[in-house]
Amino acid sequence: MSQLSVNSWLARFKSEGILGLQTKSGRGRKPIIVESEDKEQILAAIKSNRQRWLRAKAEWEAQRGKTVGRITFRKFLKSLAEDINV
Repeated sequence: MSQLSVNSWLARFKSEGILGLQTKSGRGRKPIIVESEDKEQILAAIKSNRQRWLRAKAEWEAQRGKTVGRITFRKFLKSLAEDINV
C-alpha cells in the first residue's frame, strides 16, 4: 500500500466521512452481457439451438457484435436457469 493511497483515503474520509470510503459505482470492467439488454436475444438463441449452447453463443455473438468467453456465457445461462427455478 502506498502513501498516496492512504493520503487519498484520508482526504475522502475528512471530506465525506465514512461514506466517502465506500467503493464508487463505475469502477472496474463493464459487463459484456447485460441482462436487461441481452436476456431476450440469448433466450431466443437457446430456443433455436436447444442442445448446442455453443451454437447459441455463436449466434448471439453474431447478432450483437460482441464476443464472450465460454465460461462467461455458461455462467449467464446458469443464472437464467436459477431465475427460472426460483
